[in-house]
Amino acid sequence: MSLIWQGIQQAFSLLIHLDPEVMQITLLSLRLSGTATIISLVIGLPVGTWLALGKFPGRRFLLSLINTGMALPPVVVGLGVSLLLWRSGPFGNLNLIYTPDAIIIAQVILAAPIVTGLTAAALQSLDPRLSQQMIGLGASKFQVIWTLWKESRLPLLAALMAGFGSVISEVGASMMVGGNIRYQTRLLTTDIVLETSMGNFNVAIALSVILLLLAYLINLLLTSIQQGNPRRR
Repeated sequence: MSLIWQGIQQAFSLLIHLDPEVMQITLLSLRLSGTATIISLVIGLPVGTWLALGKFPGRRFLLSLINTGMALPPVVVGLGVSLLLWRSGPFGNLNLIYTPDAIIIAQVILAAPIVTGLTAAALQSLDPRLSQQMIGLGASKFQVIWTLWKESRLPLLAALMAGFGSVISEVGASMMVGGNIRYQTRLLTTDIVLETSMGNFNVAIALSVILLLLAYLINLLLTSIQQGNPRRR
């Protein structure tokens, strides 16, 4: 118990004194996970909308693939991306292995199915008569989709939070494709694993507290946006 308390104290000490290495790792973790989440939203929102509203052969098969992708093991994603980006792989000439870009690619593969699947589920839960009524009133396709997005904004923001949570806490894929290189690809999660393996449990606990605090603050912001002004509802 004393070890946990020491780790919590050290976490606040590192934050108060703005430890340069911890700040660099924290900001890098936030930048990479934030970028991956935004890219996943750009991919997942239109694809999820297409799967929810479209009527075409193979739609159910694609939805099952997306739902399966929501449970992709990070180490499997890390292995697949590593094989593609390795020097002898098909994209080895891009020299992306062990770079921040490789981590973003892996995290997008993890987060995009989550955002896509939850977007599709959110739009499918709406009353189908809503879109039919708007079409009957002469609304364009874009107006219909925009209205449906606004009607399902709460679950859509939940999808965004779920996507961010899946990548900010991910370790396996990031370590495999990023290499956990100091000042280059070392993230909070990969540093926690490193410190634990070295027996520096107090440092690992401190970094864990910082990671949890960071995740909480980001989700607090998104939850505030999601809930909005209660008088409007």
